[in-house]
Amino acid sequence: MANSQLFSSLRGLMAPSATARNESGGLAYARSPEQALALYAATGCLNGTYYASDETQLSTVLALCEQVSPAFVARTAVYARQVAHMKDMPALLLATLASRDADLFARVFPRVVDNGRMLRNFVQVMRSGRTGRKSLGTLPKRLVRAWLARASSEQIVQAAIGNAPSLADVIRMVHPKPADAEREALYAWVIGKPFREDVLPPKVRAYEAFKRAPQGALPEVPFQYLTSLSLDAARWKTLARTVSWQTLRMSVNTFARNGVFDDEATVADVAGRLRSPSEIARARVFPYQLLAACQAGSQLPAQIFDALQEAMEIATRNVPVIEGRVVVGVDVSGSMGAPVTGFRKGATSSVRCVDVAALIAACLQRNNPMARVLPFDTQVHRVELNPRDSVLTQAGRLAGVGGGGTSISAPIAQLNREKAQADLVVLVSDSESWRDTRSGGATETMRQWSELKARCPQAKLVCIDLQPIVSSQVVERDDVLHVGGFSDAVFELLAVFAAEGAGATRWVDRIASIDL
Repeated sequence: MANSQLFSSLRGLMAPSATARNESGGLAYARSPEQALALYAATGCLNGTYYASDETQLSTVLALCEQVSPAFVARTAVYARQVAHMKDMPALLLATLASRDADLFARVFPRVVDNGRMLRNFVQVMRSGRTGRKSLGTLPKRLVRAWLARASSEQIVQAAIGNAPSLADVIRMVHPKPADAEREALYAWVIGKPFREDVLPPKVRAYEAFKRAPQGALPEVPFQYLTSLSLDAARWKTLARTVSWQTLRMSVNTFARNGVFDDEATVADVAGRLRSPSEIARARVFPYQLLAACQAGSQLPAQIFDALQEAMEIATRNVPVIEGRVVVGVDVSGSMGAPVTGFRKGATSSVRCVDVAALIAACLQRNNPMARVLPFDTQVHRVELNPRDSVLTQAGRLAGVGGGGTSISAPIAQLNREKAQADLVVLVSDSESWRDTRSGGATETMRQWSELKARCPQAKLVCIDLQPIVSSQVVERDDVLHVGGFSDAVFELLAVFAAEGAGATRWVDRIASIDL
């Protein structure tokens, strides 16, 4: 009799054999260079992750850029900045273009370098030599000078915050030609040379006067210029009412230490700003950033903490309502305890991958109350969730379980054991499955999905990846969508795919269709 294990009947559709191993040693499928670059662009912060160092991540991105066309690199850089709202990765992709395609580089430069922070990031990457050159070169210098010439005085003042390189360093590198006496004085002010105070922009002139004699109204300069000055409680309260929403969100504890929340009127004003839908929309805030603010703000006045929670609800209320039976698998394994933006000395986020995965699941269940949420590591864990609870409460409950190895097949296997029906399965993970791996053949996730498809031929699978990785656990095809990142774009793609299925525009196709 033939080997019964080797020649046993396959359940479901034929599952393709794995083509790679992931960083954890498990069977996996190699992504195309375009798919891998898109994932790195939307999730990579060029910091160390649980399985890869920052050097490995950088080397991988540079290698992927060489494997795809310059046009795709250009479009991915635009997507990473304008849609995924990333900071370091768009600058790196743009820098690689400087040596490959000067025309594309010049065309996308203003779309990627859209503020002073991005300008300094780009110059830092170029000067590092990691993209093939240590000097800016003629064209990059011209584009940097053009950015400085276009920038308003307020943008120049804002751009002058930060180092390595500072805006002063950038100005010294490119030698911009001032258009008038005011800009000449402003450049001199930025780089620390003697300047004519009488022709400085009015706000900078007011700041210099305030430094000498801190009397009267606060000058209208960025928050960071004022925090080093000796300010009384009244002026701190004025700042809380006037700083940008993002600065307010990041600085609530600083304001608390300086007596801002000592009176009810100021507390009410600040809470009103934090929960303002229009200000939240303009800030382009990531839900995970609000999660971080809530985690750090538990000691704040109740009205401020409640406003942060309400801001979270507002920032995530555009999560789609999806027809049919929805199942969300949330990876709560040990590797998901790594910071979502990676490890960087002195700047590691307190928000973990598991926090973001739980947040995505909680958002989906809030707008789809009948959705099943299955947290898993090597097995599915039972967690009781109330869809009426806040997103923050649900996310905290989900993130509090698990911590073992990773079997991404676990939630689908659970559905198969139950012979359950499903229309949409969403897996939120770092894709580093290893405990369910085999010696060869298909990944266990692909095998389980093939079995589920035999029972539910209409079912669709969405894999949301939170970390950069060149492999996946399932092959992308008509019924399977891969998407990466933690911006609102993920929910939009998920909704379109759930509604349109095979006819939906894929994530990589959306990037490839960006008009240059």
